[in-house]
Amino acid sequence: MSIITVQLGQCGNQIGYELFDVICNDFHSNGLCPRKENGLYQAASKERFFEETESGEFVSRAVLLDMEPKVISQTLSLAAHSGKWSYGEKSQFSQKQGSGNNWANGYCVHGPKHKDIIMNLVRKEAEKCDRLGGFVTIMSMAGGTGSGMGTFITSCLRDAYPTSLLLNEVIWPYGTGEVIVQNYNSILTLSHLYQSSDALLVHENDVIHKVCSQRMNIKQISFRDVNKVIAHQLGSVFQPAYTTDGATHYSRNPLGELMESLVPHPEFKMLGLRNIPQMSEHSLAYSTFTWHGLIKHLRQMLIANAKMEEGINWQVHLPTEVATRNSSLSAEQLFNRSVANLAIFRGKDIEGASSEGFRDPAMYTPWLPPDDSFSIWKTPRSFNKYEKSATLMSNSQGLLKPLDCIVGKAWNMFASKAYVHQYTKYGIEEEDFLQCFTTLEQIISSYSTL
Repeated sequence: MSIITVQLGQCGNQIGYELFDVICNDFHSNGLCPRKENGLYQAASKERFFEETESGEFVSRAVLLDMEPKVISQTLSLAAHSGKWSYGEKSQFSQKQGSGNNWANGYCVHGPKHKDIIMNLVRKEAEKCDRLGGFVTIMSMAGGTGSGMGTFITSCLRDAYPTSLLLNEVIWPYGTGEVIVQNYNSILTLSHLYQSSDALLVHENDVIHKVCSQRMNIKQISFRDVNKVIAHQLGSVFQPAYTTDGATHYSRNPLGELMESLVPHPEFKMLGLRNIPQMSEHSLAYSTFTWHGLIKHLRQMLIANAKMEEGINWQVHLPTEVATRNSSLSAEQLFNRSVANLAIFRGKDIEGASSEGFRDPAMYTPWLPPDDSFSIWKTPRSFNKYEKSATLMSNSQGLLKPLDCIVGKAWNMFASKAYVHQYTKYGIEEEDFLQCFTTLEQIISSYSTL
């Protein structure tokens, strides 16, 4: 099944380009596996993300949207000059006036005004697919177009394609602040997406920035460096893998398998992602990894809610382990409980990758059967120059702290009515803000009581 990517705003378009570039470069490598295996992998990848023209050119299954033309023009140019793939000639829409970092402007003005044109672009992409598996939207939460118009278009996609799956990739803003009203934009985005989306896959800018600094050894970090790391992590999820033991064909329904594995209840839709190893190409050439080491680190990162290998608190234990140590700390203080986890292992000697450490019932909520809480996908083909790599997608308490923080900051601003007039002039009233706070506080409560 094919996946249509909808790139929204500056952030969404830049990450979307990097994602397609990672996928295409991975597609054209040999994957350190037999030719037959590589051929199966390439066929599945192409069906998901690209349309192949009669001349053999790869055209991405994507729609590019922004209220300003500059970033889209740059994105189209970068793709065209790659020599390996391009965007469709009529797959983009832009205007000459942005949303001014105002969610209400994007949601209440630009979205409705241009809805028919945008949805027509989506419809044309959908008609090119032999089988449509669903949509992945890529958007920032901090600005106006990506967040505001992105949220509006998400609701339109849900109405127009009610049986198709819808995953929102959302970029969490830097804690130090990119935009003065980013906390308002973020709560409005999250609360509305929770009504329309099947799942929200979150990347935190602060976390990815640390990966660039501490794992990739980049001295002067640019947005493109950050976007490349995000794209690598997304590619490690969306590229083909075998979803059941003994399978002879790659999954034809990746979004469906993803939702089945990770979203068992509509109250729990917040997904996080960890991927190891990640390092500079120079370091990679001198590094070797074992499956036992990678999986041990990934498990401890999950339990301790560490977003990368450095900074893991190795003293964090599961409740059963705590009991044997007579710890005075409660289980809630010690580890990150999950609704569901999905591990994806890619590369050489995959038969040696044991996932038993992720099957401990103590890691999961008691209301879901243990067999339904953990899933594993595998492929002997390597990904993006890594001989072995492991990815973990989690529906867990991992995003509780940043969510609670952003709601708290937004509430402090709202209590003093700071900047609220910028939203009311476009049609978002104080009651709308209050409803958003109620929605997000319910989400926080649900995850807190796992």
